[in-house]
Amino acid sequence: MEFTSTRNNSLSVPFSKAVRDCIPEDGGVFVPSSIEDLRRWVNFIDEDTSFTSIAGSLTSALMHEEFSPIICETISTKAFPVSPVVSQLDDNLFFMDLYHGFTGYHRDYGVSYLVSYLEYTLQLSGGSAIILDYSNGSLGALMNQLLKGKKNIKAVLVSKKGVIRGIDEESLTWNGGNIYPIEMEGTEAEIRAAISKVFSDREFVKAKNLTVANTTNVCRLLSQLFFFPYSFAQIKNKVDGDIYYSMDAGNYGTLVAGLYSWRFALPVNGFLIPSTPALARSPSGNPVLLDSMVNINNRSEINPTLPANLERLEAFFGQNELMMRNFVFPIDISERQREKAAKELFMKYGLFADRSTANAYAAIKEAREYDLDEDCSVVLTAFNDPCLDAEYCRHVLGEAPEMPENIKKTMRPVEINRPLLKSAEDLRKVIESL
Repeated sequence: MEFTSTRNNSLSVPFSKAVRDCIPEDGGVFVPSSIEDLRRWVNFIDEDTSFTSIAGSLTSALMHEEFSPIICETISTKAFPVSPVVSQLDDNLFFMDLYHGFTGYHRDYGVSYLVSYLEYTLQLSGGSAIILDYSNGSLGALMNQLLKGKKNIKAVLVSKKGVIRGIDEESLTWNGGNIYPIEMEGTEAEIRAAISKVFSDREFVKAKNLTVANTTNVCRLLSQLFFFPYSFAQIKNKVDGDIYYSMDAGNYGTLVAGLYSWRFALPVNGFLIPSTPALARSPSGNPVLLDSMVNINNRSEINPTLPANLERLEAFFGQNELMMRNFVFPIDISERQREKAAKELFMKYGLFADRSTANAYAAIKEAREYDLDEDCSVVLTAFNDPCLDAEYCRHVLGEAPEMPENIKKTMRPVEINRPLLKSAEDLRKVIESL
């Protein structure tokens, strides 16, 4: 599978180079230049097909020119000790929760896949990699789980003071582990800018094999493809009409992955998504991408710490507004509609819903009233464990879900007792010391 850039269609690189380079030199972001037609495979999978089997098959489709099917299967098997949970709520309503991972976030799947991919390919080719990224605390707690025992990967995670959590003493690099947590002066935007400045030195990035753990990295993004064929396989024999997915906007990575799944020939009819200022609904009801108002050649380089999935969305649809109009359905959701949706999920189905899931369910209710056919099915997608938004649940429902023990462990604050860094140059020196 070859990849090109959102800002240079003539570029063509293999998967491994797209992952290693993280962002192309033209300042854009990597996207697939071609996608395999897996129609026969899609027709073959069913509810007995495991998540790791689907992930292994798609990994092989992505990398078959570079790695054997056995290696692809190994990468996927090691990455996913757990699977998404798909359940049926009503005749035409299904629920896919993506939070049964390590720390309660759907990101757990993608970062685990990235780490597994890097570890196994580095074992084959030699060398090492450093994941450099911003963390609000949860990423460090996740890396604490994923990097134990890894020989080829280290993580330098930069945070504001006082938010580091969930990292064991033995995981710290100065104790022989793989994680170097850093506290830096400044706002989140200033810290992200410092990380981006380090990435702007292409020679340094190449020499140190730097990458990020967010969906700017195409490996991290494409792992989210697996959610859609897996959920489809779970429900295909239970539905007769069209299939839609409803999800909160997030950083649009899951939406983009869903669209790529459709390009693989998955029979998906559209995606419901609550409107945001970046992806809104015009007065005539059509989707509007705010970024598209700025010519792509006049934009600044992608900041690797900020997922650039809106630019990927633009690249996917190109100038074909009609195509976008028939696949992506932004829906305006008010706070009142969101709270009403959260209450209905709880009262009708016994489900706690965070803001994100309540938004997505409110979008389904609004779409069913005005747009969707009665016989179509919708998969409500929940990104994160509702216990992570317990305050919202308690405010809307009067009670909150209990926090599982594995998530409680990630909340333990960590004091690193090291001076705050002040600049990108300080950060660069830390990386050089590794």
